[in-house]
Amino acid sequence: MGEEMRLQKFLSAAGIASRRAAEQLILDGEVLVNGKTAELGRKIDPDQDRVTVSGRRVRFSPDKAARVTLLMNKPTGYLCSHGDPHHGRTIYDLLPKEYEGRRFFCAGRLDLNSEGLLILTTDGDLANRIMHPASQVVKRYQVHLHKPFPKEKIPLLLRGVETEGEHLRAERAFPLGPDRGDGVSTMEVHLHHGRKREIRRLFEALGFHVKRLKRFRIGDLTVRGIPAGAVRKLGEKDLRSLELAVGGTPPSPKK
Repeated sequence: MGEEMRLQKFLSAAGIASRRAAEQLILDGEVLVNGKTAELGRKIDPDQDRVTVSGRRVRFSPDKAARVTLLMNKPTGYLCSHGDPHHGRTIYDLLPKEYEGRRFFCAGRLDLNSEGLLILTTDGDLANRIMHPASQVVKRYQVHLHKPFPKEKIPLLLRGVETEGEHLRAERAFPLGPDRGDGVSTMEVHLHHGRKREIRRLFEALGFHVKRLKRFRIGDLTVRGIPAGAVRKLGEKDLRSLELAVGGTPPSPKK
């Protein structure tokens, strides 16, 4: 017999859902253990017990339980989705073969036409903490506009606008390159949060079209040195730094 573990931890380790989402699946009666509806707090033996979620068997192997966190330099033209009937290419198609069969959660998506840094992790809880506004992890973007943005309008970006029932604003914004009198067409913008298409919608509300949008930094992690479409696996030092940044307990270093 193997070592027992809590059911929600097992589901998270198997890549089914984050622990919080797994708890909800259990409460909703979607999880069966050996054919019987599971209860929250149930412990199982992954080697002996049969677990199903919504009628599908959940299989577990120790190598897949080990957490993997990757940085990806997303190119344009790829969706941050596990599948879309209207668009064939997703970021998961870019993963190296060694990660086939692993379920990765995308922490902070980029839209189809945006590019740059993504964090992909098999740890659903870590992904949720990175994306949660309370984490205060700064995401930095380079924004190329279709026409110069006047310096005097920068306070409008920081104050924000109301659109579609949401208040959109930048934490910081400043020009990149020389101002020839009518503003600059390239800017750096910082966000703590990151609602859907927030930067594009924010500039559009002020009359400016975003031609190119690239996220180059999340917290202390940068896209530097990662070719477009490639990934880099995070080491223990970067993982501990990331865990601390999002308010989690960093993993213990290996001895």
